[in-house]
Amino acid sequence: MDQHATPAWWNERRRGHTVRIARSDPEFTVELFAATGAQPGPTLAVLAGVHGDEYEGPVAIGELLAALDHRALAGTLLAVPVVNPPAFAAGTRASSLDGLNLARCFPGDPAGSASQRLAALLDREVIAAADALIDLHSGGVAFAMALLAGYCDLGDVVSARSGELARAFGAPVLWIHPEGAPGRTLSAAQARGIPSLYTEAAGGGGAPEPVVRCYREGVLRVMQQLGMLPGGPVPPRHRETWRGAGNTDQAIAAHAAGLFHPLVQTGDAVAAGQPLGEIRGYDGALVERIAAPAAGVVAMIRRVPRVVAGDGISLLTRRSE
Repeated sequence: MDQHATPAWWNERRRGHTVRIARSDPEFTVELFAATGAQPGPTLAVLAGVHGDEYEGPVAIGELLAALDHRALAGTLLAVPVVNPPAFAAGTRASSLDGLNLARCFPGDPAGSASQRLAALLDREVIAAADALIDLHSGGVAFAMALLAGYCDLGDVVSARSGELARAFGAPVLWIHPEGAPGRTLSAAQARGIPSLYTEAAGGGGAPEPVVRCYREGVLRVMQQLGMLPGGPVPPRHRETWRGAGNTDQAIAAHAAGLFHPLVQTGDAVAAGQPLGEIRGYDGALVERIAAPAAGVVAMIRRVPRVVAGDGISLLTRRSE
């Protein structure tokens, strides 16, 4: 942790205990949980619920905190199960207060709208306090994503450390991005020199036990890798590696409104021109066929049938040799 960025709550920690810390704004309250071990060590920040329709991360964090053995822990696990309370309360990807996607607002603006203030608070109170960061995401209600851990490889020391932790997390797929995107928790961490990784999963508005288990075990594996728990370093266990851009804002988009029917699943290899899905009218007539612009592997596919022009449909990447 950068001691120059020590937040006010740092002195509220209690060795051998988990402490609830509330940070309030006129429009929201965020709950942090600082689980501090009996021995000194690194601080790992774990976020979930950046989008309000993603439930796997909050469930995994709750299970992790409930079972954590403080006697074996060195350092502090700083967990935020619900990063975006307004969106989580509404069950929506974007905030119900200002309509913004919090995952595009970092490092935030203390004088901005609700989401911008929330991002600034999290950047100051959580990210700046960490030696490493994990941001637990999923496809939410609208999209299906592969179960994966991803990180940005910018060719520097921080990226190399991020890759080490992403491999330690142990998701079935490792996704390496050769460039970062602004506004993310990972870009805020990178700017502070903090290694970071994120996860994705199938989504669908639930919290399937295999995904929750992967997330819970993944955080524990990263803690072992960091020396916060005994048993590290841990070996990688991903089954395949992808490499390419992961910006969902640049997904293949629909050009017409209607009902979308996918023809592929996440992880499928597709050829250039292969149909990814079809949009049909309410009378069943074909409105648009969505085709792969190039060969690749399906990283994301839309699961909600209703679409309008401009909605994201699919995201392709490529398998790494």
